[in-house]
Amino acid sequence: MIGVFDSGFGGLTVHRALIEALPGRDFVYLGDNRNAPYGGRPPIDVLNLSCAALERLFAEGCTLAVVACNTASTVALRWIQQQWLPVRRRDDGIARNVIGIVVPTIEAATGIGWDEDGTAVQQTKQSSTIAVFATRRTVETDCYPIEIRKRRPDITVVQQACPELAGSIERGLPRHDLHALVDRYVSELLRKLGTAPECVILGCTHYPLVADLFAVALPSGVRMIHQPDATARALKAYLDRHPEYDGSHAGRRRFLSTGFSTEALPLIETFWGDKVPFVQA
Repeated sequence: MIGVFDSGFGGLTVHRALIEALPGRDFVYLGDNRNAPYGGRPPIDVLNLSCAALERLFAEGCTLAVVACNTASTVALRWIQQQWLPVRRRDDGIARNVIGIVVPTIEAATGIGWDEDGTAVQQTKQSSTIAVFATRRTVETDCYPIEIRKRRPDITVVQQACPELAGSIERGLPRHDLHALVDRYVSELLRKLGTAPECVILGCTHYPLVADLFAVALPSGVRMIHQPDATARALKAYLDRHPEYDGSHAGRRRFLSTGFSTEALPLIETFWGDKVPFVQA
């Protein structure tokens, strides 16, 4: 069983790409909608909420989990991988792992990944100017600029915090209000940059739910990185390298939520193409 965790509905954008890439795998999704969004929370809150969500997925029988939340991935994931998981393994003897979505996104944006021995491998020549739209907490970590420059120091990275957007999507704000927010944040970034970026990263998994609004607001010809597809490719490659996580292939699906506003369901169901059978976590 593979777990997928997000602060709310946004991770469904990643979850759907994972299911499409690995249709035979068993997945359980957990949205911590009750505590969404994470982007304005203190780092210690993000860490504690992330660990609690992962514990819930482990209780469902997951031995591998994907943190489909940029804020949790940038703020909490490294500590979880390096400190928390080894202690849990020592305590119960079960090998588990947790992977994130930031590195696959950066590799897709820069065209450069890492070999198993840590050597950088250029796959394709990519953009020289990248814009990142993200939550305030993700922007404050500087994770995207730092990791992009490790691979491509020649790239200019400009970040734009969108503090109201994820929460507005989560609450089900009307589409015209979401359009106004996206327009505002895109305009702010373009003023800072002074020109159009060549590439855009939507650094919050809620944002692909309104990717069409970003496409309209941005100048024509700007390439948009599709974070869900990048994550799906990375997970497939990871499972190829780690057959120990070769679990059941019954294609089972389970959707858990800590509680959400029904106002957002029309947007989510339109995106998903069907009703999402959430049960209380």
